[in-house]
Amino acid sequence: MNAIKPIRTEADYRAALARAEHIFQAQPGEPEFDELDVLATLIEAYEARHYPIPEPDPIEYIKYKMAEQGLRQRDLAAWLGGESRVSEILNRKRKLTAKMMKALHQHLGLSAEVLLAAA
Repeated sequence: MNAIKPIRTEADYRAALARAEHIFQAQPGEPEFDELDVLATLIEAYEARHYPIPEPDPIEYIKYKMAEQGLRQRDLAAWLGGESRVSEILNRKRKLTAKMMKALHQHLGLSAEVLLAAA
């Protein structure tokens, strides 16, 4: 097992990625498996700090999930108050209400946290 140290620089980060890739096939019980686990945690922390992923736009998220699930606007009409209301929401002419967000979360499995960003 190599000496594990904090990832403080971009060079440290690249070295940690290279080492993780090298030992990626390690199996439980092998020393490299534990090393990989620790490296993954360090890499994740460094990436969260230096390469944060922004939250998705709530309306784009709804459109993406609709496409992913093969849904049309009329499929959401019962939960959002009609086809015209769905159209207004998707065209950013009307804001989502808490009731609508709850329905989208319950019926489509959309992340409540992302939907709340629209409020």
